Amino acid sequence: MKTFKTAVLTGLLALISHGAMADAQHPKIGFSIDDLRLERWARDRDYFTAAAEQLGAKVYVQSADANEQRQISQIENLIARGVDVIVIVPFNATVLNNVVAEAKKAGVKVVSYDRLILNADIDAYISFDNAKVGEMQASGVLSAAPKGNYFLLGGAPTDNNAKILREGQMKVLQPAIDKGDVKIVGQQWVKEWSPTEALSIIENALTANHNNIDGIVASNDATAGGAIQALAAQKLAGKVPVSGQDADLAAIKRVVSGTQTMTVYKPLKLIASEAAKLSVQLARSEKPSFNSEYDNGSKKVDTILLNPTSLTKDNVNLLVDDGFYTKAQIAGQ
Repeated sequence: MKTFKTAVLTGLLALISHGAMADAQHPKIGFSIDDLRLERWARDRDYFTAAAEQLGAKVYVQSADANEQRQISQIENLIARGVDVIVIVPFNATVLNNVVAEAKKAGVKVVSYDRLILNADIDAYISFDNAKVGEMQASGVLSAAPKGNYFLLGGAPTDNNAKILREGQMKVLQPAIDKGDVKIVGQQWVKEWSPTEALSIIENALTANHNNIDGIVASNDATAGGAIQALAAQKLAGKVPVSGQDADLAAIKRVVSGTQTMTVYKPLKLIASEAAKLSVQLARSEKPSFNSEYDNGSKKVDTILLNPTSLTKDNVNLLVDDGFYTKAQIAGQ
């Protein structure tokens, strides 16, 4: 009888360990995305899923549609599904500590993607070097307008990246401000990176300054689009340099036509495939190679930082070489 029990137990243990092994070979990864209605995130999803599947993983994607409650319940849903790793693009970086704690309790690894989740026990963070993106944005505007009145159009106040971008921008602008070459005549954060909100902020700024604005440091392409619409209404589009980032197709067309000075290209295929690799490594308890760390208020988070690329009219063809857009798309055909 005893030997029978032992045999059953051994069989069970073998099954369990085989289950764990099978899992490591085919990890389940949840991808919780802030808002799939934005072109940027749909691309991340496609690249990430393709790269993860190539590594043998199965990916479950959820979109919070810019709703923090929805994102929390979607993460809970992924935990209940028994995923090994959850990759999160946070809508609000400050409200996820409880749900991250739930994930950890369930033995699920958590990766913060592109934006840093604050005050939570996450396992890893992967992003482009956002301070460098901010520096590139300010340099782009500064080289087009070395002197004058500047307006700083920040990103979403709920997005930690918006603050890191501003730090990078100020690092470049501060010497020009100290010299008296540049005067900041206004600065505002843009809720949810909304182009409509950016449009009304810049309309008001132009009115308040009697159209006397010489440069707009916009933190992404969506807000740049709103700013340029406000400038166009005053016949100033193309005369006032405006920065951006993300290399959205509409922005690339504006860069080519001269109404937007520059954008910052963050090869999404690079971050998505590196994030897929990182997630699979964590699921298999392998050691990823981190090159930085960020303090998120709760711990020093192991981080992989990737390099962004500044894009102007001169090197916009890089996007065609990368297969990001076709020549026809950029030309608007």
